[in-house]
Amino acid sequence: MTSRKISRDYVPKIEVRLEALRLFLDRERFDDVVREAHECIELIVKGALRFIGVDPPRRHDPAPILRLHLERLPPAWQAALDDIERVSEDLAQDRGLAFYGDEDDLVPPSELFERADAESAIAAVERLLGLYRTLVALP
Repeated sequence: MTSRKISRDYVPKIEVRLEALRLFLDRERFDDVVREAHECIELIVKGALRFIGVDPPRRHDPAPILRLHLERLPPAWQAALDDIERVSEDLAQDRGLAFYGDEDDLVPPSELFERADAESAIAAVERLLGLYRTLVALP
């Protein structure tokens, strides 16, 4: 299996996760939206790296590696790189809190995130998924 085939296979995985994000939002599970949105962004970034021939790092915020290979990315990705890095970093930082809560102060995950956080996470996934689809459609 080629890296590009793997990258293209991520699209339906992300689309299904996006459906789940909307269900979590409808059920007011804002913490679950944030956690799963991070998974989507991680797949998008790692898939993009694979697509351009770079073995993705085994970490939750792989976006900084994109900048090291900027010349391999199409112009739309180059233009969006700051946004990609910000979204990836922010959601990677929130992933632990969204899963475990604040264990020091004993605050459950459901009390740490609001609708606006969830809506922002979904918008980021939609935006970057659109960008990702254009990348993996390249020959």
